[in-house]
Amino acid sequence: MRAVCLVPILLAGALLAGCNPTYNWREVASQNGRFTALFPAKPASFTRRVDVDGMRVQMTMTAAEVDGATFAVGTALAPTPMQAQAALPAMRLALLRNIGAAEAAASPAPSAAPDGVRVEATGAGKGAPLQLSGRFEARGARFYQVIVLGPAGKTPPDQIEQFLTSFASF
Repeated sequence: MRAVCLVPILLAGALLAGCNPTYNWREVASQNGRFTALFPAKPASFTRRVDVDGMRVQMTMTAAEVDGATFAVGTALAPTPMQAQAALPAMRLALLRNIGAAEAAASPAPSAAPDGVRVEATGAGKGAPLQLSGRFEARGARFYQVIVLGPAGKTPPDQIEQFLTSFASF
């Protein structure tokens, strides 16, 4: 009788041990970047100098990859709050150009914040269709890009939305 009860428990344990969720969400807080966000895997960060419409800034990218899709938060500090606001449409346009999506082809998704910009677009990279979902916002002189970029139609919309809406700047 004892063996009969033990078999379902061992079977359930084996099934649970074999579970490896594709999306292993975790909250990440960046004190330097002054944001929090839920990432679907352990992210890595790197900083490099970039040109945002003529403004040279140090941008830190924090990103994780799941099934070929990159979930990333980029943050930089502009000299003034006005320049941070001006960086938002410039970053949006640069990302659209990177995947070969025309400005007109990007849907004008509603803003996530009063001073933010959203983007939903399909383009191409490495000979395959790519989907870009993102939001861009500024808080004072700091500005952010929060994006999901990956194979078109492969990343579940609820996972994209969870990432985009989890982002908060402080």
